[in-house]
Amino acid sequence: MKTPIMQKLAPLSLFNKSMKTTLLPVMAISAVFSLSACQQTPDYDYLSGETMGTSYHISYQLPADADEAAIQASIDKRLQQINDSMSTYQADSTISQFNQLGKDIPLTIDADFAHVLDVSRIVYQQSGGAFDPTVMPLVETWGFGSTMTVERLQSPPTALEIAQAKALVDFESIIQKEQSIYKTKDGVGLDFSAVAKGYGVDVIADVLRDDYQIRNYMVEIGGEIATSGVNNQQQPWQIAIDAPIEDSTVSERQTISAIRQPINTDNQMYLATSGNYRNSVIFDGQRYSHTIDPTTGKPIAGGAPSVTVAADSVALADAWATALTAMPYKKALATAKAQDIAALFVVLADEAKATGSDKNTDQWQVVQTPAMQALRADKQP
Repeated sequence: MKTPIMQKLAPLSLFNKSMKTTLLPVMAISAVFSLSACQQTPDYDYLSGETMGTSYHISYQLPADADEAAIQASIDKRLQQINDSMSTYQADSTISQFNQLGKDIPLTIDADFAHVLDVSRIVYQQSGGAFDPTVMPLVETWGFGSTMTVERLQSPPTALEIAQAKALVDFESIIQKEQSIYKTKDGVGLDFSAVAKGYGVDVIADVLRDDYQIRNYMVEIGGEIATSGVNNQQQPWQIAIDAPIEDSTVSERQTISAIRQPINTDNQMYLATSGNYRNSVIFDGQRYSHTIDPTTGKPIAGGAPSVTVAADSVALADAWATALTAMPYKKALATAKAQDIAALFVVLADEAKATGSDKNTDQWQVVQTPAMQALRADKQP
């Protein structure tokens, strides 16, 4: 993302079509695309639609007795429920209602909200606060929208302005008790942009698998992906990772690596990619992204241009990809290794020399954690 809920990075919004970025600490549009879902066969079907300010795409093996219209209706219904729960662009959504409340006033939340809150808290704790769904006051203070300008770095917020915004970045003040939440500090609000798209992919996969017994599929929302079974060539799905080239387009993209769905007991894969390269500027010889580090209150300098994470769910992968792009690269790599995260970093070649890489394509190098190496090595029946 691609903000703490709407995308996987700093100021992007998964629920607003006009936005090109999100509201979390860090997350650019993911550069993950299927290598094998482009050509469809009569046995596979393709669905697409609009959601969370972007679009979803599904390739799946259509059951003989399946009602395609019913499948799409079920998917759209579930996605609307997620928006009704977590869209900060709907004034009557659960999250908007919560953000408008004062402290100590409880609000009943639904199961979707509770699950995303749980995932957010896990990654918040394990990442040392790099992932924080209350980060929006800092994003707004720095004035980061869909683009970042050198002018903002030339005339940054004052230390007092940053401190005032940081005082409202306080995930610890969000308290959950059973099916309700409240805040212990006025002015604190939630934004799930850096995890909601991933959760949306998980939800679609659940609909396909649980409601319609579909086992072979690929689901994608804004670059977050879930795969299961085999593609229309009867091969495990393979997902391409783009080189983080600034201002690149679909026709100009350069594939730098790929992740093949491993052959394991579940025969499934959950991926998310975050990147800083589409919203960054160079100032005084240093590249800055529009991603804010919640722990410092300042834009990330020296972060990895692109991070892809595989996890037990796309929501979890989405949150971790955001967290790792909200840290300087070396710290992110060390954190991913320490937490046994399956992560693949695409960095400038000179930044990867001391950390190890498995591929060098001129300017870019791919560096992966041991957990990602193990996942990519699992290709045998």
